[in-house]
Amino acid sequence: MTGLLVVTAVPAEAEAIRAGLSDQTTTVLPVGVGPAVAGAATARLLVLAEAAGRPYRAVVSAGVAGGFAGQVKVGGTVLASRSVAADLGAESPTGFIPVDELGMPPEWLGGGTTVTADPELLDALRAGLPGATVGPVLTVSTVTGTAASTDVLRRRHPDAVAEAMEGYGVAVAATQAGLPFAELRTVSNPVGPRDRDAWRMREALAALTAAATILA
Repeated sequence: MTGLLVVTAVPAEAEAIRAGLSDQTTTVLPVGVGPAVAGAATARLLVLAEAAGRPYRAVVSAGVAGGFAGQVKVGGTVLASRSVAADLGAESPTGFIPVDELGMPPEWLGGGTTVTADPELLDALRAGLPGATVGPVLTVSTVTGTAASTDVLRRRHPDAVAEAMEGYGVAVAATQAGLPFAELRTVSNPVGPRDRDAWRMREALAALTAAATILA
């Protein structure tokens, strides 16, 4: 892949990806934590590149994530079949209502709460990472940290494989720019009760470096 923009949340993730790259035409930049700043920063990068006459051909949101038990192991690699804004909506007495079920005009929703990965880009990533787990990756503004919230999330998204904090925001920026999008994650911890001491960041970053070798 050439002309690719890979965005991460933090510099450590960007450095891990750069360590595995062989193609110097791939741009890797940290854009911040959370869907709002990641989406805004990505959109700015895309506009600047287009204005300079050097537009990117595709966008990948990459970094470390929490993995759902039974779907992917710590240290494993995940490719999003779709990126889901898991907490964008409204609470109600009967449960959570996704924003695209609230009766708003479609043009207010920017495509709804789910962005599907570009099929050709996803196929290319899958071919290079045959051991990766493929499935929905949730984008959350608050990282899941209790058994109760994990159970609620799993009931709402039973096929989800991981959760992170930027994918949906980056996906919206790419979609608005008319560019293919995909999300690549490696797992540092299981989604569930927060136990920072149990996180395996070194393993997840090493897996990110290994996965980055296909971004060429």
